Amino acid sequence: MRHLNSLLDLSPGDVEAIFTVSHDLKARSEKGDRPQLLQGHILTQVFEKPSLRTRLSFDAAMMQLGGDSIFLSAVEAGIGGREAVKDVARVIGGYSDVIALRTFSQKLIDNFIEFSGVPIINGLSDERHPCQALTDLFTMRETFGDLKDKKIAFIGDGNNVANSLAIAAAICGVSMEVCAPAGYRLGEDFLKMLRKKYPASNISHTDDFKSALKDASIVYTDVWTSMGQEAEESQRRQVFGPFQVNAKLMKMAPKSARFMHCLPAKRGLEVTDEVIDGAQSVAFQQADNRMHLAKGLILWVLEKCK
Repeated sequence: MRHLNSLLDLSPGDVEAIFTVSHDLKARSEKGDRPQLLQGHILTQVFEKPSLRTRLSFDAAMMQLGGDSIFLSAVEAGIGGREAVKDVARVIGGYSDVIALRTFSQKLIDNFIEFSGVPIINGLSDERHPCQALTDLFTMRETFGDLKDKKIAFIGDGNNVANSLAIAAAICGVSMEVCAPAGYRLGEDFLKMLRKKYPASNISHTDDFKSALKDASIVYTDVWTSMGQEAEESQRRQVFGPFQVNAKLMKMAPKSARFMHCLPAKRGLEVTDEVIDGAQSVAFQQADNRMHLAKGLILWVLEKCK
């Protein structure tokens, strides 16, 4: 049975299969062709964290493929004390063909994989955001035609988005440099693991903007304060203040560089309006692609990719 828990579980062939079917279905959808490949199938989404793109992308993907989607908050699902997690997982699995979770704890996703009996998709955890990272690389390939010799400059917190993006970059042969203050970079143990698993990977970190932005194909940022870190917001604003992606910073990158943000964006903090709304931004193309990537991903975990 296939799951998407961490991108570390995927091979380059798996990623290529997901991208191929996602690209094909997007092209067909743009021509008004929406093949009903999942008629009679049910996706159940269980969320501890609120979301716009994750929920809508999975809802729309299932509907366009002829299936249905059920949404449950963690409270509605009984997670958090009303029932044992393994009992909840078994019940939801009995009603579903695939389950997508958006959680704080990675352990909750691991428990659903163990007990639900159906494919599980990690829609986000505090440690990982594989759906976003796959979409990012899918969008890069769509934008540039191929990924050869491409580089991502990630400006800001080395969080779950940066973590998964680094793995995706390593799988796809894209270099990535995280520009972040000390204490907020990708962990050394994580980098050692990544280099061991992907010896040819080029993933590094720095606090030097010129180094990060030199030859960058993508300038990427995310919020400075993620959900669950609200108590740190004041401190994080002070620490990350110099790391705002603005017009001055973008000029350090090649003119061909494009700007990405996984959204939601805190405009005026990690990014300015002139950048996210500017000609170099592909942030909303990136957001749209969450749905197209979700189609390919759902079909992949259900082993329906042709």
